[in-house]
Amino acid sequence: MAGSTTTFRAPGNRLSAVARSIKPSGIRKFFDLVSQREGVISLGIGEPDLEVPVAVRQAGVTAMVTGNTRYTSNAGLLELRHAIAAYLYEHVNVTYNADEVLVTAGVAQGVDLALRTVVSAGDEVLIPEPCFVSYGPCVELAGGRPVPVPLIEGNGFVLTPEALAAAVTPRTRVLLLSYPNNPTGAILGLAELELLLPVILKYDLTIISDEVYSELTYTGSHCSIAALPGMRERTILLNGFSKTFSMTGWRLGFAAGPEALIEGMTRIHQHAMMCAPTVAQLAAVHALRQVNEIAERARAVFGSRRKLLYQGLSGLGLACVQPQGAFYAFPAVDRMGLTCEEFSELLLQEENVAVVPGSAFGAAGEGYVRCSYATGEEQLLQALDRIGRFVNRHRFI
Repeated sequence: MAGSTTTFRAPGNRLSAVARSIKPSGIRKFFDLVSQREGVISLGIGEPDLEVPVAVRQAGVTAMVTGNTRYTSNAGLLELRHAIAAYLYEHVNVTYNADEVLVTAGVAQGVDLALRTVVSAGDEVLIPEPCFVSYGPCVELAGGRPVPVPLIEGNGFVLTPEALAAAVTPRTRVLLLSYPNNPTGAILGLAELELLLPVILKYDLTIISDEVYSELTYTGSHCSIAALPGMRERTILLNGFSKTFSMTGWRLGFAAGPEALIEGMTRIHQHAMMCAPTVAQLAAVHALRQVNEIAERARAVFGSRRKLLYQGLSGLGLACVQPQGAFYAFPAVDRMGLTCEEFSELLLQEENVAVVPGSAFGAAGEGYVRCSYATGEEQLLQALDRIGRFVNRHRFI
């Protein structure tokens, strides 16, 4: 309008309050440093190095060649949802029908959808820490308040009923579980899960259970909280194809739960994502047909590396809880007089080995670093040799 003046806002001032408040991923932030160096042995990114099975890849190629690349229904291919339901019945002993399954663009999207479905403004979400870096920010994006529940090395980073109850307030609505755990490698067995039930029931908590590492357990079989009495109707179970099947870039996961909760997630999903990638869904049907064979091979490979890395780190004086699942070790480095960031940065600078500072996974991770054994044994042996030199050089700091 004539005579009016407009104050120009710089791009940074155009960000919403939420966008300004979200912190960068501690993992990605650190690995910006890695990208600037050559010859680095990375024990950082949680991406399995095993090949996607040939039949699975071929199913994706066939879909592209034949033009089978159009949208699926918002919930996902019906054939795949039936296959997922059958898989969950066989592997975690929980019965779902196809209407209680939603195919997502990775487990990360499943976490986001689940939180946006069950969290209202101001609700508190309990998150046992150390935990995956995205949980807290996803709670904030859903309008909730993340409440860390610190876990300790002394009890194997297992969530206890005492720690859970102590974190509950009148605003608590959700408990976000992640076992087998990233970054600690801890698992929750049946006995530990049963101890949590009285607290969950007393405070009527909704459970979001991220079980993407469920097939990668090395001492007994995985136990899902959804299989316990009274838990199925209050649990959203999340899983996917990235870790067991090495299908990280295919971006495919799934959620299973009571139909009302899955329907709510689907309504948000249809506006945010439309549907998960069609080619990946078609390939996933073939993946589930081979799940027992694929999972057995993955456990054998990662189990051998687990032993190598755990014994190697322990032998260097970097004590850690023996990982029971996933593909991470979480050794303590505070005894060297260094913070976890100082340890990680110096190790990278001096020996070209990349690990992730434990503080990236929450305040409870300070004093530890995450080492992934989703890489080859030769690289693990070289990394241990370099870490050994580093530890001996800095042992008396």
